Amino acid sequence: MTLKLVIGNKNYSSWSMRPWLALRAAGIAFDEVMIPLYTGSADKQRILDVTRSGKVPALVDGDVTVWDSLAIIEYAAERFPEARLWPQDVAGRAHARSVSAEMHSGFVALRNECGMNLHRPIAAKALSDDARANIARIQQSWTECRTRYGKSGPYLFGAFSGADAMYAPVVHRFRTYAVEATTPEVRGYMDTMMALPAFQQWTREGLAETIVIDRFEID
Repeated sequence: MTLKLVIGNKNYSSWSMRPWLALRAAGIAFDEVMIPLYTGSADKQRILDVTRSGKVPALVDGDVTVWDSLAIIEYAAERFPEARLWPQDVAGRAHARSVSAEMHSGFVALRNECGMNLHRPIAAKALSDDARANIARIQQSWTECRTRYGKSGPYLFGAFSGADAMYAPVVHRFRTYAVEATTPEVRGYMDTMMALPAFQQWTREGLAETIVIDRFEID
């Protein structure tokens, strides 16, 4: 049975992008169901019919439903071990899971002040000290990963992994809000991600969307 991934608008839904990119880049087949966000009670009920969390993304695999981006990536890694969504060595895998969990639970100021909006014209904006600290920490983490694991490939841990999927929307945010790369490792990593076919597909399809969500257009 083919997996079904329920997502929100590609232009806006950074949490949807994460497992979508993980599955697509890893070559794991799935059917995509896009339910527009904030369009009214009918679409909200469609999401609730999939998961009582009332949020996207959600992955349906037969009788199993998994919600939350990182949980979906972990499930896919267990379900399809040949996809190697996490590094094979114990230390690298622990590091990848740590930076992924840090993304999952942190960087609130950056997320709040620099929402994902692929249609937004590229331009910098004034940011709070907390958001600038988030940016510095992310770039420090990326530089450390690339310095430590860069010899085995161009992604954070050499080969593409769930960690790259977790940080993919941040690459979009850095591009959209003209965040300056502070190290060659950061610049090279962003270029690598933006050249990834799955990343480019999501971007094209997000830019092709015409639905505008006013609450995400305030900056």
